[in-house]
Amino acid sequence: MAKNSMEFKMEFEEAPNVVKFIKRVPEKTFHSIRKRDGRVVEFDSSKIAAAIFKAAKAVGGEDRQLAEELAEVVIQYLSKKLGTIIPTVEDVQDAVEKILIETGHAKTAKAYILYRDRRTRMREARSELMDVVQDILVETSRENANISNSPSAKMLQIASAASKQYYLTRLIPEEMARAHIEGDYHIHDLDFYGKTLTCVQIPLGRLLENGFNNGHGYIRPPKRPSSATALAAIILQSSQNDMHGGQSFAFFDRDMAKFVAGASEDEVYQAMEALIYNLNSMHSRAGAQVPFSSINLGCDTSPEGRLVTRSLLLAYEKGLGHGETPIFPNIIFRLKHGVNFDPGDPNYDLFQLAMRVSAQRLNPTFAFMDSTFNRPYGEEASYMGCRTRVLANRHGASVSTGRGNLSFTTINLPRLAIKSGGELEAFFRELEAVMTLAARQLYHRYRVQCKLKVRDMPFLMGQGLYLDSEKLGPNDPIGPVLKHGTLSIGFIGLAETLVRLTGKHHGEDPMAQRLGLEIVSTMRKLTDAFAEEYDLNYTLLATPAEGLSGRFVKLDRRDFGVIPGVTDREFYTNSFHVPVDYEISSFDKVRIEGPYHEFTNAGHISYVEMEAPPVNNLEAYENLLRHMGNCNMGYVGINFPIDECMSCFHRGIIDDECPSCGSVQIRRIRRITGYLSTIDRFNDAKRAELFHRVKHQI
Repeated sequence: MAKNSMEFKMEFEEAPNVVKFIKRVPEKTFHSIRKRDGRVVEFDSSKIAAAIFKAAKAVGGEDRQLAEELAEVVIQYLSKKLGTIIPTVEDVQDAVEKILIETGHAKTAKAYILYRDRRTRMREARSELMDVVQDILVETSRENANISNSPSAKMLQIASAASKQYYLTRLIPEEMARAHIEGDYHIHDLDFYGKTLTCVQIPLGRLLENGFNNGHGYIRPPKRPSSATALAAIILQSSQNDMHGGQSFAFFDRDMAKFVAGASEDEVYQAMEALIYNLNSMHSRAGAQVPFSSINLGCDTSPEGRLVTRSLLLAYEKGLGHGETPIFPNIIFRLKHGVNFDPGDPNYDLFQLAMRVSAQRLNPTFAFMDSTFNRPYGEEASYMGCRTRVLANRHGASVSTGRGNLSFTTINLPRLAIKSGGELEAFFRELEAVMTLAARQLYHRYRVQCKLKVRDMPFLMGQGLYLDSEKLGPNDPIGPVLKHGTLSIGFIGLAETLVRLTGKHHGEDPMAQRLGLEIVSTMRKLTDAFAEEYDLNYTLLATPAEGLSGRFVKLDRRDFGVIPGVTDREFYTNSFHVPVDYEISSFDKVRIEGPYHEFTNAGHISYVEMEAPPVNNLEAYENLLRHMGNCNMGYVGINFPIDECMSCFHRGIIDDECPSCGSVQIRRIRRITGYLSTIDRFNDAKRAELFHRVKHQI
């Protein structure tokens, strides 16, 4: 409780000599103050009193008169110390801290110091923001390789930078914001913190059957394949404009089947080709990027569903107008015994086609419906190209369609290992503490998101894409339906963490592998406990770190220096992956990474790197996929280089110039955290990771 005026005066007489002396000096001898930008303005003592009162109020004080008396002591102290010299803002703030402490107001002094620190960080944030804007005006950030360098993209990223600073300094609680700033964890898509959600599996069939309104009038159900795929592209684009993450169709073959009935193979092929063209040219987010689109297929055994799958795969295999490899959509071929995974299965031929296309174009990737953690959901399991998986639901049906991730935050595992000094017990204490804070932060964000209204996401919520959102009106808050989404805690750098804790990573040593599994299983147990505590769908994510892999290691190198095997490269290894530069066979890599898929129920992916497209070795490719399935993996892909000459459109592995025409205009396509992009859009950390990737023999 704050002291009253009489208590202050009694205490004042017993204060240190410097304060007693101040009481005897004449009134202030200055009338101006120098601001931080150098301007000299009129001195206003009421601002000092107001700042002291605000600090006192923060610790339970309510005495304005006392604040004014303390402000007068500050002024007298400055008069004695500076004479006629014009004080600076920093002089005044230093004096306030000193007087508060010396007059026995330690709690108020602490509150004032915290307030001053927060104001300082806000100023620094504004200054940093201006620097960021200056850089963006030259070239957009490469944190997301799907963002272009267009004027719209620049404007979007300037707004993004401003939003991040606002949320960190004005909305997110201090402890949670500091954990992000210092690098204990990373709040993903911070710029959208209170604006929208991450991603959704879109109910394509219902939208096509009933029609929809994307803001300018009703669009009736299609009657031909070409109309259906055109509307599918519009649906993806419209949904993307309401969200910051990916858009996906969980059952594209099944949902599209009705609209190809009676059509010729050529007509369906042309429709699928148009869909691919549209998804590589229709921009969203004010023209900054094409929709981050994913399409799940492969399990519909009806003649129409098979035709949809075959036509889309063939159109993707052909490529764009000059044969270029499409960047989108991510195609996810769902594998299931009895449906398509074994010879004699009704869709086994489509699996063979999917491998052939994947061996040339990097897509499709493959999802295993029979893994122990997907099998209980039958054919419901679907993924997104970024690896997101949404299934279990505490508040309704455990389905993919109509649901998605609300937000996710990633733990910096190597930092925890470094801070613990390599001591296991301390590491696990740190891990639990940071995960608990991350769970609180996700809940804080969830409460902010719940206050958004349907009209804030007019297509996603207004057209009923999200589960149960059709029950809401335009002005209703969306909180009642967000309970179906997931809140995910992710992690990166398990390999570097193990090096710090044991001296070796999990690819090198079985003991390190056992510890790695213990760490990730502990994280899963904690996440499950958060789901119980908050009664929400908390899940554990094998984070797709893009810009983050470089951000974390920069912060840790700054704070802890260069640690061999930990902070000595430009990036941390993604999630639970074996380091990209470690020489290991594909089968051993799969065997080591396989067990982690079961723990990461929010999503996961494992890759094998190949020297060249395996189009002439599909038998070995199939054996590899079967091994992945046997190792209980959920979602996988193969990587290899794709280089395309932009002059003659020769495709292959190209060094400095095209072997056919000599051109140096080469489009180099690689996979980055789950989706395809060209190397020129990779950030520095991902370029470094790409350089370090070694090839795995099948």
